[in-house]
Amino acid sequence: MAIFHSHLKVITRGKGKSAVAAAAYQAGEIIKNEHDGVVHDYTRKGGVVHAEILLPGHAPAEYKDRAILWNAVEKVEKSSDAQLARSIDIALPVELTREQNITLVRRYVGETFVNAGMCADLCVHDKGDGNPHAHIMLTMRPITENGRWGGKQKKEYILDDNGGKIYDPAKRQYKCRSIPSTNWNNRGNADKWRKAWEDVTNAELERLGFDSRIDRRTYAEQGIEQKPTVHMGVAAMQMERRGIRTERGDINRAVENTNKEIRQLRARINKLEKNLADLTETAKQTTAYDVIFEIMSPNYHSAVARLKNAAAIYNFCHENDINTVRDLDRVVRRLQSDLHAVGEDMKKTSRRIDTLEKHLEHSYNYRDYRKYNARYEKLYAEDETARKETGLFAKSRAQKALDAANDYYESHRMELTLCNAAEKYLRDVLQERFDPKKLPPIKAWEKELADKTVERQGQYRKYSRIKDNTTSADKIQRAVRDAQRDDDKVQMRQKSRGVER
Repeated sequence: MAIFHSHLKVITRGKGKSAVAAAAYQAGEIIKNEHDGVVHDYTRKGGVVHAEILLPGHAPAEYKDRAILWNAVEKVEKSSDAQLARSIDIALPVELTREQNITLVRRYVGETFVNAGMCADLCVHDKGDGNPHAHIMLTMRPITENGRWGGKQKKEYILDDNGGKIYDPAKRQYKCRSIPSTNWNNRGNADKWRKAWEDVTNAELERLGFDSRIDRRTYAEQGIEQKPTVHMGVAAMQMERRGIRTERGDINRAVENTNKEIRQLRARINKLEKNLADLTETAKQTTAYDVIFEIMSPNYHSAVARLKNAAAIYNFCHENDINTVRDLDRVVRRLQSDLHAVGEDMKKTSRRIDTLEKHLEHSYNYRDYRKYNARYEKLYAEDETARKETGLFAKSRAQKALDAANDYYESHRMELTLCNAAEKYLRDVLQERFDPKKLPPIKAWEKELADKTVERQGQYRKYSRIKDNTTSADKIQRAVRDAQRDDDKVQMRQKSRGVER
């Protein structure tokens, strides 16, 4: 069924990324980056079923060409750490046909982004494996009415109380501040764009007669007592499809089993509450000793089973101060509350464990592969130096340096990709505490992970006790109902005999 997935990121030159490379990858094309001369060839990539450029009305028509558009973006951005493009990945509903999904995502991109003035590069991937999705690249700069790139921000003078400009003698200029030229970078946009995808998708599913819906909210926000699964990733999904168990797959299987158990136990307690409410007033006066007497009756299969059940029920009643069925009703309500509390604790702890495992996964990659990144940066610096040289053999030296950097990148693409992804992740997590010369706090995270694992084991023990107590309460309720039915039968026989007389 349809699921909600929307991942947003910014492609930044400072992280060694390229808008041209990203566009070539998602479209499965070959494009040369005129900024650095690198040719990005992804023509062997499969699964690209649709690719198109959507432009606002005042954008130059030549930008319909993917290579021209993103090379123009690379050219206009002069900074070494410039933000080149915004990228959004979304899952498409499996209920719809390929053509319906293309129409749906095209409408979403047009209404949400192109109408706001952005150029959009839309590519749909579908390998027929049940995971259709779309990649959307968006420009960061507005295009002016004359078809030229506008500024990302503009300066505004700071005025005094009388509306006059304020001179700064230290800087020898009037004080001013930077104002974004668009609202595209507003913090609230991420949720706004996610909601727009939710709305347009659900409207289409409803229009076509499907019952399924997507929801951008977390389980906690939806009030669903369920743990979220972890993101599998491409490599793990491919291994799982080949029958190879992965750590993330095992985590998701454990999460799904826990969710199933919590739902089943919740249903049992709900049914128990309903059955207790349906008991007659006479049955509600039944004492714990009456229940034990009923369990010890010959109706039960064996003397040993009767004795074990009676002992367990006695201990349960004693520990929970149960004297009558009314007391049992109080205990069942407490079980509801306890299950909700332990379920919330399990979700919170599991989310933290998942986060710590992700921290450590990227930390290990950063620790193990940063030497490859350092070597590549050294080769890249040699290439930059060679380009600036003059003389008879300067061009040859520059080409050799470039070839060496490219060869090294191709030979160690996996290590470099994992290192860059790890560095980006750790910068986002640690922010100002991130130091590229030092390793992240691996030992601290490993200790917290071990502590959280022990904490989760304790929570599972609490869950097991609630489950056992529910079973005991269920046995009492059934014994009371059996006794009630026996009493009804006796009364019916007595009434029948009275009629016969």
